[in-house]
Amino acid sequence: MADRRWALCAGPLKAMPEGELGRRSSRAPLRWTTARIVRAMTTSLHEITRFLDEHLRVRDIPDEPNALNGLQVEATQEVGRIACAVDATESSIEEACRLRADLLLVHHGLFWSGHRPIVGPHARKIGRCFGSGLSVYSAHLPLDVHPEHGNNAGLVKALGLTADGTFGRYQDLDIGLTAACDWTSAQLLEKVRAAVGPCKLAGRGPDRIRRVGVVSGGGGSFASGAARAGLDALLTGEGAHHTALEAEERGVHLLLAGHYRTETFGVKALGELLAGRFGLPWSFVEHDTGL
Repeated sequence: MADRRWALCAGPLKAMPEGELGRRSSRAPLRWTTARIVRAMTTSLHEITRFLDEHLRVRDIPDEPNALNGLQVEATQEVGRIACAVDATESSIEEACRLRADLLLVHHGLFWSGHRPIVGPHARKIGRCFGSGLSVYSAHLPLDVHPEHGNNAGLVKALGLTADGTFGRYQDLDIGLTAACDWTSAQLLEKVRAAVGPCKLAGRGPDRIRRVGVVSGGGGSFASGAARAGLDALLTGEGAHHTALEAEERGVHLLLAGHYRTETFGVKALGELLAGRFGLPWSFVEHDTGL
């Protein structure tokens, strides 16, 4: 497959003939060709994915039955630029290709429904990836729960708090984080809106919030778990109608800041992490659903 990054370099690209370096006079200056410079700026796809698999513990963290964590599309062997997005949508893939990315990191990947035919939008997305040399790596719950680079960790930091525990049992894992604070519900709402964006307040908790729980994405169903954990408020992305009533009856404030917006933190943190470790440029691809 052709290396599209070569098109970014000015002037013709000429590979140095085999053995040419050995035939050069010792008095002649050693010159690097543009092609060699480009190659030096890339990193092996499998070196990156191996690091991500280990760092996020994708083989150890339980997830939904049909979630496929790890490398989903292998469309190139070398990575020179990374794109990050919450969802592997057509628009996100198109933008990643426009940015000439070789690897797209997402929270919600291409495969969720088990065995399915590759037709319609699914076929278009996969075809575009292979046609453009765009590999795709997905991390769902492993990215939600990572203690440093996860969505929940990012939310807690964005509020200016420090995580001090976990709650919200899913299979054999607590997927939420807890933190201490001393705010009114209005103050907490203001801080969430400043850190994340628009937020709705439901449920009914105490006047003073001393303990808050955070579950990114669709965590409204953890309202009861938040109450059992002694929390005064639960910050999440979205919840079904009954979760607001459940929070009210359990005496917990329920803050709904949007599924999408609460899950931008993890992929951005991964982009920064990989940039620092491998020296690769990265971009965040925005596609806010408003939900």
